[in-house]
Amino acid sequence: MSIDPQASTVWWANRITDLPFDFSQEHEAPENLQILKDTGAKVHVIANQKGGVGKTTTTLNLGAIVADVLKNNNKGLQHVFIDTPGSLQDENLLLEALKYAHDVIVPMPPEGLAFDPTARTIQKVIEPTGLPFTVVINNWDPRDGVADLVDTQEYIDAQGWARAQTVIRRYKVHTRASVEGRVVTQYPKNRVAMEAREDFFRLALEQGYGGSA
Repeated sequence: MSIDPQASTVWWANRITDLPFDFSQEHEAPENLQILKDTGAKVHVIANQKGGVGKTTTTLNLGAIVADVLKNNNKGLQHVFIDTPGSLQDENLLLEALKYAHDVIVPMPPEGLAFDPTARTIQKVIEPTGLPFTVVINNWDPRDGVADLVDTQEYIDAQGWARAQTVIRRYKVHTRASVEGRVVTQYPKNRVAMEAREDFFRLALEQGYGGSA
């Protein structure tokens, strides 16, 4: 599900020939999120008020992974992932989604410019709700070395925030996926693509989405 007015999730989802999950765009009618209360599904909000941190990629790929893990399960709707706006102007939409959330995933790239916006999102918006949240370091390129990764890990830990052990690495296959109309479970079967898939499988497993770590 997406409540981001930019609708990048819609653009991506519409390019996927065999979409492995149900999808809905609700930014014009956020009151429709109320129906989530009656589904019994776990609602996971993907949030960071800084744009370009990978919320859409995280939302779609976690949805794809969980759909793949639970594809032979007939228990109905079990998990909902909500992509949210990457701006302060649409904070009301984020707050609406958080009303129905069970937890929050906060993607954060290992870049100094992401530190303050991420802190604001957590301190001003997420923490007041009392919801459990996990910061996920996203889009780390191992070719850059570990200095930025370690700095980001230390920053997150110093704030006392829960941090995922899984790090989502940067791969060209991720950046091409939206153009090619694929999610992570539909990547080509080669070594690089399998490594790219592994990060999202590990994150879903660590968070207990569709199974237990």
